[in-house]
Amino acid sequence: MLTPDVPKLSCQHLNLYFGTKQILKDVSIEFPKNQVVSLIGPSGCGKSTLLRSFNRMHDLVADARIEGKLFLDNQDLYAPQVSVTQIRKRVGMVFQKPNPLPKSIYDNLAYALRIHQFPKNEIPQLIENALRESYLWEEVKNELKKPAVKLSGGQQQRLCIARTVVLRPEVILMDEPCSALDPISTNKIEELILKLKEHYTIVIVTHNMQQAQRISDKVAFMYLGELIEYDTCEHIFHRPQKELTKNYISGHFG
Repeated sequence: MLTPDVPKLSCQHLNLYFGTKQILKDVSIEFPKNQVVSLIGPSGCGKSTLLRSFNRMHDLVADARIEGKLFLDNQDLYAPQVSVTQIRKRVGMVFQKPNPLPKSIYDNLAYALRIHQFPKNEIPQLIENALRESYLWEEVKNELKKPAVKLSGGQQQRLCIARTVVLRPEVILMDEPCSALDPISTNKIEELILKLKEHYTIVIVTHNMQQAQRISDKVAFMYLGELIEYDTCEHIFHRPQKELTKNYISGHFG
């Protein structure tokens, strides 16, 4: 159980480099439990790089180098004894474009459960629960053996969310999950995010300022690898303290 002053996810003095190029510059931020935090800022400012730091995605990049501390609860995410597999189970990721596996709807979820050695007899119910939680069950319950790639774009993204929540993570990271979707599908994802925060901490990268206002409890504005301002959604959009923030959200940036 977290005490009120312990953030669910956080980093302290995070600097990240790809080769000799510094992408993140002394970023310190805390994400509260069961809230939605949106990361906003112009393309290339480091939002996605920050997001991916929290589930060790940069481990896959040969010339990536990280300085600083990142924590899930009080656990150092980059401590030598930490299991990356367990971190990625606890910190799920939903990507910009839907990326269903070339398998059936059912096996997209069952695959992850088998990898993590969930009891075989529990798998069908866990899959149903995840599809219900992702607002997809009623649409697919009679065609679970259908190839996942046959679903619409919006359905595929909700399937990817279901594939994440089926493992019961504590945090869900979302990297522009609606950027490839139409307005109706986007609305469904936003409704889903607001429901999911009852059980998960959610950090989302978005370029859609209206979306950030609709779904966020807090908003972080980044620019050129730095965290410029971090506050409640109300303060960022209506009473920003920094001129850079004000210019960005008003569309007068640059």
